[in-house]
Amino acid sequence: MSRLTLGNVVKVWLVLLGFPLLAFLVLLIGGVKKRLPVVLEGLVYAAGFSVSLLTLDFLGLGGLLALTAMGVSGVRAWHLRDLWLPKRRRWWHRFTQPEVLEPVSALPPPEAALEGPEGRAAALGWVASLGQQSQQQLPAHAYGSLEETLQKLGAVVEAERAEPTRDPRFEYELDAMVRQYLPGVLNGYLAIPPDMLQARQPNGRTPNEEFAEQLQLLARQAENLRQGRHSELPSHLTTTGNFLREKYGQRREEPFDFGVK
Repeated sequence: MSRLTLGNVVKVWLVLLGFPLLAFLVLLIGGVKKRLPVVLEGLVYAAGFSVSLLTLDFLGLGGLLALTAMGVSGVRAWHLRDLWLPKRRRWWHRFTQPEVLEPVSALPPPEAALEGPEGRAAALGWVASLGQQSQQQLPAHAYGSLEETLQKLGAVVEAERAEPTRDPRFEYELDAMVRQYLPGVLNGYLAIPPDMLQARQPNGRTPNEEFAEQLQLLARQAENLRQGRHSELPSHLTTTGNFLREKYGQRREEPFDFGVK
């Protein structure tokens, strides 16, 4: 898969040609792809650039506002490159049979019910596969946040597999994240009909906004678990050091005195 296609080259050339209007690029992307959140985001950059032009203060605050709007819009356009600079299969792939991926079940595999690190790894792998399969159904930034959370939890699960903490509270929190909270949030969002994702709920939020906030909360908890897991390492080293100092810290008269009387 490559982005180096004739269509993408023409698009980038047109962007460079219209560089002074870079602040309107995100708005254009959202309008063409009919993505309301992207359109609203683009309106902010376009409005900031328009206000800077109305001030006629190109060497002062107005100019700074214009440059900021252009810069942020350009960076966001790059983050949204999958929408307007899609990848294309290379020409020789046209003669090969495309890989057929089996659909991921909406229910976790039986291995996910196992206790301990094996069950956690199976549950986390299932969530990762489900998220990858549903990537096009998720909001623009949601999949990146989901991937980040999966990576952090994966690191914790592997660390627990290699050297368990034996902390019941930590294991309970990790199990809840991997087996309940993360799959529950993802499945709950995917169960909502597409035409209701932008509808305001009684709390004033749309399902897209709720999903984004819940992913942020889960990502924060995953980081807390990762830091908590790592914070155990220095204390474990200190405990080992205290034992060694108590056992071997004082110089003994005989070289083979192992403290046995």
